[in-house]
Amino acid sequence: MHRIRRWPALILCLMIVSALLAACGGEPTTPPVSNVPTAAVVATPDTSTPPTAVPTTAPVEPTAVPAEPTPVPAEPTPVPINPDYLEFGIVGHLYYTDRDRVLQLANNAGFDWFRQQVVWKDIEDPVKGIYGWDELDRIVEAVDRSGIKLLVNVVRSPTAYNATNGLPDDPETLANFLEQMIRRYGDKIHAYEIWNEPNLAVENGGEIVPEDVGHYVEILKAAYTRIKSLKPDAIVLAAASSSSGVTNPAIALSDQEFYRLMYTYNNGEVRNYFDVQAVHPGGAANPPDTLWPDNPSYIPGCQPAPDRCWNDHETHYFRHVENVRKWMEQYGMGDKEIWITEYGWATANNTPGYEFGNYVTPEQQAEYIRSAMLRVYDNYPFVGNMFLWNINFAVLWGEQGNPNHEQAAFAILNPDWSPRLSYLRAQDTIAQIKMWQGRFVAP
Repeated sequence: MHRIRRWPALILCLMIVSALLAACGGEPTTPPVSNVPTAAVVATPDTSTPPTAVPTTAPVEPTAVPAEPTPVPAEPTPVPINPDYLEFGIVGHLYYTDRDRVLQLANNAGFDWFRQQVVWKDIEDPVKGIYGWDELDRIVEAVDRSGIKLLVNVVRSPTAYNATNGLPDDPETLANFLEQMIRRYGDKIHAYEIWNEPNLAVENGGEIVPEDVGHYVEILKAAYTRIKSLKPDAIVLAAASSSSGVTNPAIALSDQEFYRLMYTYNNGEVRNYFDVQAVHPGGAANPPDTLWPDNPSYIPGCQPAPDRCWNDHETHYFRHVENVRKWMEQYGMGDKEIWITEYGWATANNTPGYEFGNYVTPEQQAEYIRSAMLRVYDNYPFVGNMFLWNINFAVLWGEQGNPNHEQAAFAILNPDWSPRLSYLRAQDTIAQIKMWQGRFVAP
């Protein structure tokens, strides 16, 4: 894959003045807890301490074999991705908030894509046979008006499909739901990420064992086949694993083991059922150019205790994306592009398990984001899109009286909607890279 590199004549300091427009519309109501995504960059934010240890459990081969494999699409449709350009996305939350204002700020910063998590169980009630689309209708329409492309990430089965709201027991139930979305929204949704961090127990209904990986592949197969039959140009992403070195059924399956089992299940047939591999590289308090063990970082002020400096394992580093790429190539998935659908750095917060944010200043957060964007642009031609986590969770948590929640600490807006330094730095860097790419349009 070739990527347009920096234009020497344009290696100048580009200063962009932030125009923070306050758009009207959207509801100011505080979102219900069930609609606030709980997946953060390192692990599950609200309910458990993120896994930080090196795996202690030996890898186990998968045993789940599908009774009847889903047929491979006769002619896989080429995915409409321009490999010459690195695109930029932002993760946010548009439920029950001033969504037009969020999208205006995303546009001002130069983001091309918006990633919205969709909680399946909040929309479909299979027992009553009804759907509640109203709020999602408003979200999809708002994103479409903004001119930003939309990636949706569907999670959490209705209880009728899985007793603990994990992955659905029957893969066809998710395929049916996705069909309803496609028929309703058509070209207004551009990409679908099938589940979120399925190597975490909390995303898998409370437990994760190696056999679950084969079940995820069956779900991905059904979803991909149904999506492509209805909208061949939609981009289908295999879910990102959480960057975790832990293998413990109550916490996680290590991402290395999850990817291995996914890529080797049924002789690697998964290669026929996704367009792009999503990846969530963690960062903890480590700069994006460092990586354990050859170039680890030192966190000033951190007192080494068991697993508390977050610098002694590859999964704590942004450059862990390089390891995922290596595994993809090793198992024959090297022709697939990567999208980083969550990355970011928290600052000081009050959430147990996210203490690494206490070692990151707002200035460092801004610089790490800039460095990560430049690193991907310069060194990772296999990455086609990168979604920063997140834009507006500080606003939402501020409305709930907890502006120091870890999700707020990752945000690039303050609780009062004003830009953090990380917003301004991201804005400058995106504009700079777009100029190098030849796609910057002056205001």
